[in-house]
Amino acid sequence: MNFTRWSARLPGTQRRAAARTDHTITPDRLPDRLGEGSGTGSGSVPAARAEQLTDEAPRIPAVDDLPTREVLDRIPALVALVHGPDHRIAYVNDAYVAAFGVRPEGAPARDAAPELDVLGLLPLLDQVLRSSKPRTLKSRKAAGGRSYTITCTPVEVTATPEGSGGVLIFAADVTDHAEAAERLRASERSQRETAVTLQRSLLPQELEEPDDLRVAALYQPGGTEAAVGGDWYDVITLGGGRTALVIGDVMGRGVRAAAIMGQLRTAVRAYARLDLPPHEVLQLLDGLAMEIDANQIATCVYAVHDPNEGKLVYASAGHLPILVRDESGVVQRADEPTGPPLGTGGWMHASGSIALTPGSTAVLYTDGLVERRNEDLDEGIAALERALSGATGSPQVVCDRLVRSAGVTADHDDDVAVLVLQHPARTGADSDLFRNAALELLGGIEAAPRARAFASGVLTSWRFPTELHDLGVLAASELVANSLQHGTPPMRLRLRRTDRRLIVEVTDGDDHLPLRRTAEPGDESGRGIAIIATIATSWGSRRTPGGGKAVWCEFVLPGGKPSPSGM
Repeated sequence: MNFTRWSARLPGTQRRAAARTDHTITPDRLPDRLGEGSGTGSGSVPAARAEQLTDEAPRIPAVDDLPTREVLDRIPALVALVHGPDHRIAYVNDAYVAAFGVRPEGAPARDAAPELDVLGLLPLLDQVLRSSKPRTLKSRKAAGGRSYTITCTPVEVTATPEGSGGVLIFAADVTDHAEAAERLRASERSQRETAVTLQRSLLPQELEEPDDLRVAALYQPGGTEAAVGGDWYDVITLGGGRTALVIGDVMGRGVRAAAIMGQLRTAVRAYARLDLPPHEVLQLLDGLAMEIDANQIATCVYAVHDPNEGKLVYASAGHLPILVRDESGVVQRADEPTGPPLGTGGWMHASGSIALTPGSTAVLYTDGLVERRNEDLDEGIAALERALSGATGSPQVVCDRLVRSAGVTADHDDDVAVLVLQHPARTGADSDLFRNAALELLGGIEAAPRARAFASGVLTSWRFPTELHDLGVLAASELVANSLQHGTPPMRLRLRRTDRRLIVEVTDGDDHLPLRRTAEPGDESGRGIAIIATIATSWGSRRTPGGGKAVWCEFVLPGGKPSPSGM
């Protein structure tokens, strides 16, 4: 169908088309009077309609036509115009007068408008005149307590005798925003103080002091612009001369990170009392971290020092490597094996070891000490290695030197935790206070008498008092008898003395740990561990890495300090 031909048949179509083609209204063809539109054409338009079609649209005033002063006077923001090198006042609007009072025109701003000096604008006005570029100051507080964001824009003032240089000052009142921002900052400061207080209260208030190690630690929260994280450290005396050392970092910031840190640290101390290998402690800790918060992860290193072995046995859950400096200054990294962070689950952690001989220093730390923006993490660790290689002195001195060398200041952008331990090389009279003696036992009926004779001779040579000598011999006899009855060869009796305690330990090849129980009157056995628990200051047992177990007990020397790990 031809829609053009079909539509042409509609009533009025031809008349409208003719009106469009033959009678287009232009201004020069407008009739002089309404109703004068007569003509010979058949398509004439009524006068009223012609007026409607031909009148021009009302003209909108341009910006150039607006009265400038009247516009500026009505602006609620503060507006001022100054000119010349003395910044003489050329104009202030009504809002400016309401805020600071009338300002005389032509007077220098330094004398007539002291508020500009209070707001720090005079040097800025000089900069704007020199550079011919606008400058802005955000949220400046005036003498009356109101806050303003001020923009200074260069303008041409050609009518001034000083030349064409002028500055338009536009100050928007942002008092409400400034007060809201200050309340927010106060709230953040309060939350940060709460987090710092919680963090410090959950860290050890006083480090335990192992017999064979010297330790020092440092915790420094991030600067005022950084939220507190969940860094922590701990030193745990396990008994039998062994010491656990822990450092960790909870991902995240604020009170929640500090609270999770406290739960993990408490759990570590509880698991340490089980005297488990490091990787088993991390395995338990991993499960607990998932129960606390499945979305929260943490890194941790758990290490155990045994003075009889001369090494650190450790396990790492995504944490930075332990650094060990030997007596000659050579630094090694304990970076294998390393598992994923705590809270990820599904991973079997493994233990590794690194030598910690007499004269060595080990450092455990969190990433705040070595991690920097725009710098590879390995570079930070390498820098720490170089600083450690030349660091000598007490653990506290080494700790302070490492922190200074890393450039950590009060406004550092992250938490920093450092734990330094030293295994001193003892010589002279000091070495006489640390002695070891061991006897291999093959079993049989002669093992118990040999053990008693050996213990008696060693304790006599160490010049122990008679009472302590007799208690040590009795303890050695009972532990060996228990091992002969319930354990398997090979067996070893080890005696160790420190400056504070006597340690008696027996190892054998059976991994069933002894339990203290109450023997019935008719029982011929079952009293050995009960006797040990009665006469010793503390006692305990653990499984050894190669299979088997070790059972130990301690006696505090006169003037010594008891171990907190007693069972």
